[in-house]
Amino acid sequence: MKKKFKFGVIGAGFMASAIISGVISSKILCPNDIIVSDISDDALNKKANLGIATTKDNAYLISNSEFVLFAVKPQNFESVIDGNCSIGECKFISIMAGVKKAKIKSKFIGAKVARCMPNTPCSIGAGAVGIDLSDFSDEDDINFIKNLFSSLADVICVEEDKLNAVTGVSGSSPAYYYLFLKGIIDAGVKHGLDEESAKRLAVNTMIGAGKMVLANNDKTLDELINAVCSKGGTTIEAINVYKNNNLNDITMQAIDACVRRSMELENL
Repeated sequence: MKKKFKFGVIGAGFMASAIISGVISSKILCPNDIIVSDISDDALNKKANLGIATTKDNAYLISNSEFVLFAVKPQNFESVIDGNCSIGECKFISIMAGVKKAKIKSKFIGAKVARCMPNTPCSIGAGAVGIDLSDFSDEDDINFIKNLFSSLADVICVEEDKLNAVTGVSGSSPAYYYLFLKGIIDAGVKHGLDEESAKRLAVNTMIGAGKMVLANNDKTLDELINAVCSKGGTTIEAINVYKNNNLNDITMQAIDACVRRSMELENL
């Protein structure tokens, strides 16, 4: 039976709002294809002003939506589905960190679940998303879920047991880059630049370096590093400091800690 709404969203926070804005602006969906639930009247009013249906009844939303996005904090999952477990077969998309598909399917018998790990740059259409689509075989369903995120990010399909690695590599890594960037900006100020100039130089160089990597798939990262370095020059001196202080090892340890915590949250 055809559902009243194509897309239901439980939660109207930062990432949910980014996804909704993306699918509307890219014309994947119209506002009247979407229904949103949230405990906040203010959040719902903002969505209603866009022509989106709103409700505080999650059972109604799930029953009347072809696809349902769980965009709530993991610790709130039990409360938002309380009393809704008897609802029939559903297609769910979850961006809840640490909540395995099995937990969702234990509450909704016969449900199919796509589990996703987006990152905050999705909010400006420049993100990266890992998605486990293994529950789905229908091409239309698969393409719809991919398209939801492709308007916001580069989409990579992985198995669920790889999502903890996705968390370490892309879900959490914007913070790593910001921290590294802060160090470069602080060093620029130390050596006489004003903060705004140092920030512009460092940020645009980071963006450009990323684009260089994508534009040179035939080259390894070591080759790109060597292309900037010259024997006896300036860059090699900085690179040697990083190597001597084991930057790669520190990075590996940091991501190991992030992945380990992600696994711990799944097992809580």
